[in-house]
Amino acid sequence: MSIEASGNPALARAMRGEEMLQAEEVAAMLRLHELGWGAKRLAREFGCARNTVRRYLREGGPVAFRKPVRRTAFDGLDEWLRERFFRHGGNADVVRQELASEHGMVIGLRSVELRVQRWRRELKAQMRATVRFETAPGHQMQIDFGDTRVWIGGERVRVHLFVATLGYSRRLHIRASLRERQADCAIDLDTNSDSVPWLIGASVQVVVLGGRVIVRHAGEVVADHALCRGRHQRIVERAHLAGVVGLVGPVRAGPTEIVPPPALSRPLAEYEALVGGGW
Repeated sequence: MSIEASGNPALARAMRGEEMLQAEEVAAMLRLHELGWGAKRLAREFGCARNTVRRYLREGGPVAFRKPVRRTAFDGLDEWLRERFFRHGGNADVVRQELASEHGMVIGLRSVELRVQRWRRELKAQMRATVRFETAPGHQMQIDFGDTRVWIGGERVRVHLFVATLGYSRRLHIRASLRERQADCAIDLDTNSDSVPWLIGASVQVVVLGGRVIVRHAGEVVADHALCRGRHQRIVERAHLAGVVGLVGPVRAGPTEIVPPPALSRPLAEYEALVGGGW
């Protein structure tokens, strides 16, 4: 069974579903209502629900579409959200964490990002307009640490990086090392650390002789320690740490085992003849 609706626009519209009436249709509805037509008869004539007719009659004309207002967990927090968003430089995850700690609101990061999206353009404009912080030469240096993996001798090795950046000139100083466990004023020898005086950027000579660790700088002995037989120990002479910035509290020295010098298996005269002269 088919229904011919082409001759009746109102019926055709009713078959398509509820739609907003045109302005001239609403005007005609109001005139018919003044002539005594009721809401039921008007609804049938214009192909819409009786509540729709009543709304047009109540408003006295076309009704603009009103999007329903939905309540959200952020209601009443816009000022707080904006202040925290700008305070943390646009980091929505920090804002999310503070929502949980201060307001007891456990909300997904994506929801917070969508809520603060309206302020991102303003934040970018503020950042572009910010005056760069400048310091005088020699007044500031930034220290950063990092690591990466590089190929050394056919093996992929983790390398630790120390980066110092001068605030005024932006010049860089970068040092790479295989370990981060080196203590201040010390040399590494077979996993142990032996203290030396505070020699910045200097090269030293380390000699193990007669159960002693002897450190020379510029031809002079600057440190002399008993050789430690253990591993991962720290041998410290407090005088070596004089002037070190940040030295607080006692210095902890690891247990030290003195290794006796090896016995000579040959007479000294044979060594004397070998080197061509007396000792």
